[in-house]
Amino acid sequence: MIDLATALAQLPLVAILRGIRSDEIEAAADVLVEAGFRLVEVPLNSPDPLVTIEKLARRVGDRAIVGAGTVLTVGQVAEVQDAGGAMIVSPNTDVAVIAESARRGLVSLPGYFTPSEAFAALAAGASGLKLFPAEAASPAVVKAQRAVLPKDVPLLAVGGISPTNMEPWRQAGADGFGLGSALYKVGLSTAEIAANARAFARAWAEMEGRA
Repeated sequence: MIDLATALAQLPLVAILRGIRSDEIEAAADVLVEAGFRLVEVPLNSPDPLVTIEKLARRVGDRAIVGAGTVLTVGQVAEVQDAGGAMIVSPNTDVAVIAESARRGLVSLPGYFTPSEAFAALAAGASGLKLFPAEAASPAVVKAQRAVLPKDVPLLAVGGISPTNMEPWRQAGADGFGLGSALYKVGLSTAEIAANARAFARAWAEMEGRA
């Protein structure tokens, strides 16, 4: 498995596959990794998420960091690791979940919205920070928070992100993004997932090329 710094350096985009079924995950994982994705999460409010994570880890766990989203309890952290997951993503700042993830050596990307939540998450051992929901904030918020947050802490904007609106966030100091329905939603074919993944990867590369 690659580490977080390597994954972010290759392509700092997290694929959020909310609602995906276990019989779809291997084909989706293949096209995501082929497009350059190195961070893939299956939210726990998806059908049979632990089965899906287990299949995902077996399929691409040597090439990508895989894990769960919408992790809300300490017990779920253990379940995700037992299924082969190496990444714990939450919508909220729960210091117990963060600390347990860190104790187990897992990547911890908790959701936060305020500086107080961000610093509480870091004190508990978070690997990075997920600004959520980003559509309720703005790039100006990221710029202001970046002035006080540690420079080496990855900050990912999540919520409402598309290939066309990443650049203002990036210029404000976001290190990457979590991608939901603009990348995957229930009912998309593998070909459609692949096309969306390539569009995001291409948009990131073009944006970085202009930097």
